[in-house]
Parts: sequence; C-alpha cells; structure tokens
Amino acid sequence: MTPPALSLALASHGPAGAAAPADSPLLQVRGVSLDYTTGNTVVRATHQVDFNVFQADRFVLLGPSGCGKSTLLKAIAGFHPTSQGEIALAGERVAEPGPDRIVVFQEFDQLPPWKTVLQNVMFPLRASRTLGRKEAEERARHYLAKVGLSAFADAYPHTLSGGMKQRVAIARALAMQPKVLLMDEPFAALDALTRRKMQEELLALWDDIHFTLLFVTHSIEEALVVGNRILLLSPHPGRVRAEINAHQFGLHSQGGAEFQSTAQRIHRLLFDTPAPDVQGAADAAPAVDVPGRVRLAAV
Repeated sequence: MTPPALSLALASHGPAGAAAPADSPLLQVRGVSLDYTTGNTVVRATHQVDFNVFQADRFVLLGPSGCGKSTLLKAIAGFHPTSQGEIALAGERVAEPGPDRIVVFQEFDQLPPWKTVLQNVMFPLRASRTLGRKEAEERARHYLAKVGLSAFADAYPHTLSGGMKQRVAIARALAMQPKVLLMDEPFAALDALTRRKMQEELLALWDDIHFTLLFVTHSIEEALVVGNRILLLSPHPGRVRAEINAHQFGLHSQGGAEFQSTAQRIHRLLFDTPAPDVQGAADAAPAVDVPGRVRLAAV
C-alpha cells in the first residue's frame, strides 16, 4: 500500500525534487536520542525516536510542551547534534545545516527589518549564491505571488501584520526549493482567525506545489487539519507513542463526529496511557502500512 501523499511527488519542484524514488523515504530518523545541557545537568529531550518522511508528505510531529519536538526539528535542520541514532536526508547523513532544509520559526521577527519584502525573499538565494540577481528576483516574485503578497514586494516588515510576515517567511523558504520545509509551530502566536486563514493558505499552497512538509505543533486539531501523517510523541522525554494517517481530515472536517472522536483518541494516547515500546505498539493495534518503516500503532 502506498502512503496517500506519494502520488503527489515533488518531481516538478526544482532540483530538490529528484532526491529519492517515490517508494523510498526522503527523510529517515533512526533511533534518535537528543540531549541538552542546563547548567551541570544533562536533560534528555527525545529518546530513540524513529520515523520516515516521504516526498510530498505533510508530516506532523505532535506532542505536549517539553516533549522535544522542536529540538527534534532543529536536529533535522542540522542545528542540534544527536546523542544516539542517525538522521538522513535523501540517503545522506545530516551533520550540519544546509539549503535542502529550510526552517520557518514561530517568531514574527525573523525578517531583517531593513530589507523590503522582496529583498527578504531574495536574500538567501543571493547569500547562498544559488541564483544571480535577476533570477533571484524572478523566483522571489514568483513565490510572493504564491502567498498572495505581490502587492507588498516593496513594503518593509514593520508595516505588515503577523500573518503577512509569516507568509513572507514561507515564501522565502519555498524560494530556496528545499527538499523538506520545516515549520516550528509557525502559527502558534497568531490569533484564532488568522491562524485558521494561515492553515487554509498553507494547504492551498501545498495543493499547488506539493512540497514536503515537516510541521511541529502541540495542537491536536491543527495536526489533524495540516497533516496527512501524524507522529505522536509522549511527554518528556519524547518517545514515539503512535503514528496515524490523517489524510481524510481537513479544515472542512472540524466539528465533525469522526474528527472529534479522533482528536479525543489522540488525547488519550498522549496523556492517559503509558508509552508503548515499538513492538508492543505493533501488537496492540492495527499498524500503519508504510513501506520500509518500523510498524507503529495506529489510532
């Protein structure tokens, strides 16, 4: 059985699209444990986390605050070393940051304020010497159009709303045409109406481009709306509790009986039951049928 998103492979999305065959994982996380130091204490953020992300997946890391999901995202981006295990992208071990993994953070103030919207989107293309000035401007304008900000190309960040700043950050990230777009709770600081609008726009953008997305959130509802596959991480330290398919849900599903029932079951898995080991999870419930990965419990 092929994962639902695999038929929407990233073949047309620039050089990054040729990374891996459709039946092979694009991103592999194998037994990854992550530690960080506070004073004289070493704290374990995640413990032996294991999952695959395929091309054109909308893969969500979901868990409570402190479960290590943002630290895991930073490790995939190359900003945090693994204590155990390995992360590989398109068959190459991740050891440092690179333009094949671009992060959109939660903070609004990730855009240099002295640059216009257009200059902000062009900047990584020019700084990395990916494109010349003319080609960089053409690509920047293309992605600004994708996020509906063509009319604001000459505006400065301080004149934009929080949602508009995040759209600029998304355009800047996509303009680099990364193999994986990493988003760390990018809508968490927005008001409810703007957050819903940003979710709509992100899904519309994915329908248009079919980029590969790794999305971090602690909102069960947002995970079900944004993701086609969701990995549940237990409270600190983060361990894999289960993986579910969520391709049947979307913004239209909110309020529906199946959506609410699934959200309640996810809540129970996250907070009301002990984290199973991988084999125990496979024995306890029907498994997600994804080629080449460890079988984890499905909701």
